[in-house]
Amino acid sequence: MLRLWGRTNSSNVMKVLWLLDELGLGYERIDAGGSFGRTEAAAYRAMNPLGLVPTLEDDGFALFESNAILRYLCSAHAPGNPLYPREAKPRAVVDAWLDFQQTALNRPQSVVFGGLVRTPPAERDNAAISAAMTEAGRIWGLLDARLAGQPYVAGDGLTIADIAFGPHVHRWFAMPIARPDCPHLHAWYERLMGRPAYRTHIAQPLS
Repeated sequence: MLRLWGRTNSSNVMKVLWLLDELGLGYERIDAGGSFGRTEAAAYRAMNPLGLVPTLEDDGFALFESNAILRYLCSAHAPGNPLYPREAKPRAVVDAWLDFQQTALNRPQSVVFGGLVRTPPAERDNAAISAAMTEAGRIWGLLDARLAGQPYVAGDGLTIADIAFGPHVHRWFAMPIARPDCPHLHAWYERLMGRPAYRTHIAQPLS
C-alpha cells in the first residue's frame, strides 16, 4: 500500500491526498511535520533530505516534492488517466502550469498565508504581507485570464495542474483580504468545490 507522510493542513500534502482520492488509490497517511515532528529523524531524512512534507513511499521507493509525487502517481498507478495526459504536447502544458505554481505563486502566496493565518498579529511583517498580496494578486490575475477561455487550467478537463493550484485558491478566497476581481478564477474555484475529494481535503477551515 502507498504510504504518505505529512500533516493534513499542509497545502503540499493536501494536493496529494486529493489526487489519491481522485484516482481511487488506497493509502496510509502518517502525521509528520509541524507539531508532529518526525521530519528530523535520520530515517525520514534518508527519504526526504530537506525534511519537509510530503513524502510518498511505494513498495520500497520513496519520493519527495509534491508536484513530482502528483506526476509519479499518475504515471505509475493510472497511466491512461486524463489527469496527466500521455501525449507529449498536452502533458507539456500540464507540466508548465505545475512549474508555474511552484515558481510564481508559491512564494507570495506563502508569505500572505503564513503572515495572516499562522503568525500572531503582533509579530507580523505587514509590509512584506502587503507586497506579497500585490504579487499574489497579479499571479492569480494571470490565471484568471487563462481561465477566461477554458474551464480548467490545462484545457477542457481537470488535470493535476488544477490539483496543484487547488489548495492555494481555497486559501486565497477564504482569507479575509481585499482581492482583485477575478470572475473566471472564482468560477473555476466553484467547479473545484463540486468535487467531493476537493471538499474533503482542501475546502476546510484555515490553519
